[in-house]
Amino acid sequence: MSRRQLANAIDAARNIVIFTGAGISTESGVPDFRSPGGVWSRMKPIYFQEFVSDEERRREAWSRVFSGAARWTGAAPNDGHTAVARLIAEGRASAVITQNVDNLHQQSGIPDSQIIELHGNAHYARCLACGLRHEFEEFRESFLEHAQIPVCRACGGLVKSATISFGQSMPEEPMERAEAATLDCDLFLVLGSSLVVYPAAGFPLMAKQNGAMLAIVNREATDQDPHADIVLHDEIGPALSEIVGA
Repeated sequence: MSRRQLANAIDAARNIVIFTGAGISTESGVPDFRSPGGVWSRMKPIYFQEFVSDEERRREAWSRVFSGAARWTGAAPNDGHTAVARLIAEGRASAVITQNVDNLHQQSGIPDSQIIELHGNAHYARCLACGLRHEFEEFRESFLEHAQIPVCRACGGLVKSATISFGQSMPEEPMERAEAATLDCDLFLVLGSSLVVYPAAGFPLMAKQNGAMLAIVNREATDQDPHADIVLHDEIGPALSEIVGA
């Protein structure tokens, strides 16, 4: 299938919802999770229950935050992010549902209200007890200079990066928002997701079953390609730049 077919679908759509995975950010140098050289091939994930129950695993988790070992932060948006931001700004897309934690959609200029983060965000922390947001800078000196594991300034509860860890429950509010957005669109556009991580990967088929057109742009084939109306095995940034004119 061609970029022109996708351009025609975007032009014809009333309401586009965009679903992004690691593939849109690898073009910014952010590693993905599962491929050779990805994050989990370089370091063992810390499961949520380990973080909660084991002080040394909490210490390791915070060491990774301040060392930037996972490389989820510090990158700049690429042409794919810019094209998505343009679709949002022009009112052609209403929401971005993302599996990414790298904050690049926000950095590209999309308002927080139109970004639905299914797996959280690696740029700040939250208290596991009361939910209060904390910026990493609050804890940097005390952790690096005095080895103090962060606790909440409001309630004293455990604080962790606002990403969703293995074994941690998916956040209800983003999942509900994602479902509502999915059921309201007439074009569901997948960008850079292998569509193997559930429940997030259920949204494209939900959109399709609700009557929306499904388009998938990913470098490799996905299990959902046979269900899609348009499939492009292409580089996301160059393809979207041509299609959207970003």
